[in-house]
Amino acid sequence: MRMRKRIDAPTCWKDILDVKYTDVRTFVTGSLTTEPAVVGGTRGTAYVYEDFVISADTGTINQYYNVPIFIDEADRYQQTYFGQMQIAEYQGKKINEKIESLTLASHTSWMDYGAGDLAGTSTDDTATITVSATNIDDIIRDIKRKIYANNGVDLAVENGIFIVWRAADFSLLEGYVQANGFTEADLALKNGIPVQRGFYYGGVTHYLSNSHTANHVFAGIKRMGTLGIFSPTYGKAKFIEDPGKVSGLGVVSRLDYGFDWHATSTYYKEFFIDVNVA
Repeated sequence: MRMRKRIDAPTCWKDILDVKYTDVRTFVTGSLTTEPAVVGGTRGTAYVYEDFVISADTGTINQYYNVPIFIDEADRYQQTYFGQMQIAEYQGKKINEKIESLTLASHTSWMDYGAGDLAGTSTDDTATITVSATNIDDIIRDIKRKIYANNGVDLAVENGIFIVWRAADFSLLEGYVQANGFTEADLALKNGIPVQRGFYYGGVTHYLSNSHTANHVFAGIKRMGTLGIFSPTYGKAKFIEDPGKVSGLGVVSRLDYGFDWHATSTYYKEFFIDVNVA
């Protein structure tokens, strides 16, 4: 006898974040806070040095979650459909889904984008947008406009632009692109990701997630936000005999993590976009 397949939630955090697996508590990414100007000069006249200031963006791995599961000693031997390695695999999937929800819950660290931005009447707006079949293409184009207007063109070419949609939005997008002659055939071979989880269209990789915080969708440039994961604990299940003087087996998997959204950088902040949606 085997256990039925678990229904897993879709995740995309490994695709959109710069993930650092490390054994340190604090990870550092340098960024410019003051750029030297390009200045003109006169031949035979001394020039003046411009300041070159680098700030250390840091992320601290000081938060954790775990998935502790206890199996009674008798159940451990009587059932044959769910062994300890299957439990460890299940815990790994649960942790990956938790990272997805933690990533999408970080919207307070991103720049707001709302109905005013889309209409061109304001910037960094929090008014919600009702995503529809008639405006989803406008949202995509205007998110790219926001990135380009903040000099993100080269980074967008190098890393790619993404939007993580909700299931209802994703369905609207599929309807729109199909109505415009787009075909999904063989996209998994071209993009390297299953069509059901994401596809590339209009210069943007569109992902599906069911882990959003209500009224928030994430967009921006890939691999600009950094997630630090403590490698000594990640992906390593512990098997503990008779934990807490209880007859049985404890199986524990743990996640230690920290984010760095480059809060000190005036250049990167516009590339993390909190799309406020109804």
